[in-house]
Amino acid sequence: MNKHQKIAQCFSPAAFIHDTEENYLAIEMLIREQEIGGLTFFHSRHSAAANFEERAEILAVSGTFEKMIGLINRYQTISKIPLLISIDGEYGLAMRVEKTPQYPFAITLGALKKDAEKWVEEVGYRMGLDMKRSGIHINLAPCADVNTNPNNPVIGYRSFGDQTEKVARLAFAAYSGMKKAGIGACLKHFPGHGDTATDSHLGLPILHKTKAELEMEELLPFQYGIDRGVEMIMVGHLAVPALTEGKDIPASISRELINDLLKGEMGFKGIVISDALNMKAVVNRYPEPGELEWQAFYAGNDILCFSDHVADGIEKIAQNASDEEVDVVFEKVMNLKKRLGVMEFQPIEIPSFDWESHSQLQKALAESYVSVISGNINPAELHSLAEAGKLGYREYFTTETNHFIKQLDFSFSPIDQAEKVILAVFVPSHKPLNQFGMDQSVLEGIKELAKSKPCILIHFGNPLALKHLGELEDLEAVICGYQGFEEVQGVVAKTLQGL
Repeated sequence: MNKHQKIAQCFSPAAFIHDTEENYLAIEMLIREQEIGGLTFFHSRHSAAANFEERAEILAVSGTFEKMIGLINRYQTISKIPLLISIDGEYGLAMRVEKTPQYPFAITLGALKKDAEKWVEEVGYRMGLDMKRSGIHINLAPCADVNTNPNNPVIGYRSFGDQTEKVARLAFAAYSGMKKAGIGACLKHFPGHGDTATDSHLGLPILHKTKAELEMEELLPFQYGIDRGVEMIMVGHLAVPALTEGKDIPASISRELINDLLKGEMGFKGIVISDALNMKAVVNRYPEPGELEWQAFYAGNDILCFSDHVADGIEKIAQNASDEEVDVVFEKVMNLKKRLGVMEFQPIEIPSFDWESHSQLQKALAESYVSVISGNINPAELHSLAEAGKLGYREYFTTETNHFIKQLDFSFSPIDQAEKVILAVFVPSHKPLNQFGMDQSVLEGIKELAKSKPCILIHFGNPLALKHLGELEDLEAVICGYQGFEEVQGVVAKTLQGL
């Protein structure tokens, strides 16, 4: 293979499942003419940098899963060397593909009260099996970010929490589960995106910490993984001036951070993957097509994700990199392909999912993470209030009668006649934008009701949204469900009924 062909193996541009035929043909051209090494699948152009809950109501599309399998088969068939297929599925295929198994968010798994590492590894394993059966070789997950900034606009529910040691253990457990399933996984976003206030999809986050502070917090989960043989790490688009001689340069294109710190001081010998090279944190720095790709390669990235300028990038790297540098990276990518079974491509049949087994797992997990986080629940009192016509119920941010109220064996009375009220809040979004999608006037109504009579709040959603629901002291008790899954609703209903 010539130099250009070897460099092309580093490229994994975006492939959109819902797209035009013209764009599908453009991907085919990249495969045929540039001989790229892989593809990273996204739902659609509209949603490329967004997570699933933000776009469900905007896009009316169906058959995503079947379409993705069809595209993987179509693209693999025409590639001389089988393609390395990646997806960013932190909570499973469902992060990008409807009607596929969704697993709990990292923040939810961080709340597991018993055998957390065992359960998180099992979740990683199940997620990995879903992907492997679907023709995917790498899940660009899990996050090893420590979410110490509760107002972080981009990490939040994607992190296992704000305790460094716990994040280190659970991120490694998730990684290990995926590896056990036979796919690749990567810790991200090195050197740690948890204590930032800017979304790197939109701008450059800058982390103002000393190296000693970073080693105690941000870097620790990555070092924990490296010491245990983690084979892949994704580098994020965030600047850490303390590690780059005071420069505000994104880690993803910083030779000091990747080559000197990650590979040198921290001893990482595996594959380095760049975060998406179309993100605003980096894309505006190098207007000349191909220059960003060269900078990312020079900094020490082995796989270049989501490049918008593949041909120019290959050309620039070929001009600037030595044959020896190219060979080293090419060997790493080819060895990865062999390890993950990429080279033995067979057309994929559309797999079916074991939904019953998935639901049993969800229930077992919910029984461990659903928590009474404030006050106490007295089921006997709730039953007697219901029998006396003194128990009220109100739910928020739902459009239809849900599973939860059907599980409750209580007779409810109008709020004005009730002595006590159960408030079920189904948080609309897991992202902090616009108060997690909660309308301010509705929030005010919840706070007023909590002050007027004893209330039990059931919080189905990201626990970081609790701060918008008033003072916990104003509520008699708070149950955090973390998610809105039906299995979670069932567990909460049993908690209220003392079952």
